[in-house]
Amino acid sequence: MSSFIFVQGLAIQFRIYHNRAPSLKEGFANLLKPNTARQYENFYAIKNLTLKIASGERVGIIGANGAGKSTLLKALCRIYEPFKGSLIINGRVSPLLEVGAGFHAEFTGRENLYLNGAILGYSKEDLSKMEEEIIAFAELEQFIDTPVKYYSTGMYLRLAFAIATTVNPDILILDEMFSGGDASFVKKATDRMHQLINKANIMVMVSHQLELLEQLCTRVIWIEEGAIVADGSPGKIISSYLAAKS
Repeated sequence: MSSFIFVQGLAIQFRIYHNRAPSLKEGFANLLKPNTARQYENFYAIKNLTLKIASGERVGIIGANGAGKSTLLKALCRIYEPFKGSLIINGRVSPLLEVGAGFHAEFTGRENLYLNGAILGYSKEDLSKMEEEIIAFAELEQFIDTPVKYYSTGMYLRLAFAIATTVNPDILILDEMFSGGDASFVKKATDRMHQLINKANIMVMVSHQLELLEQLCTRVIWIEEGAIVADGSPGKIISSYLAAKS
């Protein structure tokens, strides 16, 4: 069966505290106080959003900071659960969002490879097959058994990127392209990103690089305040977006 994404009436809600978030003790105390003023308000990052993405589509998502773009991606990756509505995904999601999230500073690079790979949904057997390739791509053969707390930022990013991208993606979810590290590794990483996009059945990508989206995508969705403003061909939607922002 072909890969697809179907989002129907999706709403993602967060709670915004006006001061600091209350402690558990304070929370119980406030429940017992009559007529206590509410110290928070509910905020919809995504509002009643409906979206269909079919196999073969390359979808770019644009919008101002805080528009709900990254929240939508995290909902597609099941990081955020819907407050309302439904989300049906057919196919394995390969997320590339916050590179390196889940690394343990005291663990070695090799141990984090297995930890982070497990978080991404891979079995120990799968990871043992990919281990050599990941280490070689990250250029960390000499340091792979050193705790990552001693890694430079570049070494940390190289390992995280190599783990996240040594996959055969079905549905690829991207939040910006990789841009860390030295120039030679950035070139190698960018080439790998293009290979991943070409292999994926579906690609959904958030980026502020509008020219890149126009180059890579078959469709662009413009989101503002958690809702879809426009959805269509990259050139048309990006032109409308730029005109509205000028």
